[in-house]
Amino acid sequence: MPAEILTISRDQPEAHVLEYAAGFIRRGEVVGIPTDTLYGLAADPFNLAAIERIFRVKGRAETKALPILIDSMEQAPILARNLPDVFHRLAKAFWPGALTLIVDAADRIPLKVTGNTGRVALRWPRCAPVCKLIGEVGGPVTGTSANLSGFPPCSSAAQVLKQLGDRLPLILDAGETGKTLASTIVDIHDDEWRIVREGAISEAEILQALA
Repeated sequence: MPAEILTISRDQPEAHVLEYAAGFIRRGEVVGIPTDTLYGLAADPFNLAAIERIFRVKGRAETKALPILIDSMEQAPILARNLPDVFHRLAKAFWPGALTLIVDAADRIPLKVTGNTGRVALRWPRCAPVCKLIGEVGGPVTGTSANLSGFPPCSSAAQVLKQLGDRLPLILDAGETGKTLASTIVDIHDDEWRIVREGAISEAEILQALA
C-alpha cells in the first residue's frame, strides 16, 4: 500500500497534521518529512525497532550513523557530552540552519544510532514543520535523507513517494524545498574540526565563523 500523503504548510504547519504524524513516530513508525534542505526520514532515535525500520526503508547498512534533529540548543547537551568550544561557536553562527555537527554521543544514545561509533550527528533545522513536530513528539527525531541508499536525495514529497512510497506509512508534503544541497557536516574532536561533507554552508563561511 502506498504511503499516505498529507499536505502541511511550511510557514504555519497545521496542528492536527503534526499531531497525526507524531502518533506514527511515537508508535515506532518512520515518516517522510520536509526540512530546510531536502526531505528526510523522521523516527524516534531511542526506539531500536524504529531505527532498524529506517535501515530497511533505505536499504542502508547499519554501520552508518543516523543524524538527529533537535529544536533547541538545550537539547544538545542531553544527546551529546563534552561539547567543545568549536561546537558552541558553530552552533551559535549557523543554528537553526543547514549545519550538522558530529560530536561524542551521550550514553543514552543507542549505539546503533551512532553507527557503532559512539558519535552523534546533531542539527537544528530552520524548518517550522520539523521543529513543531519535535515538540509534538516530545523529543528529537532522526533526520537521515529520504531516499534509497545510493539514489539521489529528494526535494519534494513526490520524489519521496516515487522512491519510498511502498515503504512508508506517511509522507508530509510541504512542496518543493527549493534546495539542491544537503546540510554541511562538520566532525568535531575537542577543538579540532574537519568538513566531512560540504553542502549548503561553505568552508569559507565556517572559517569566517571561527576566525
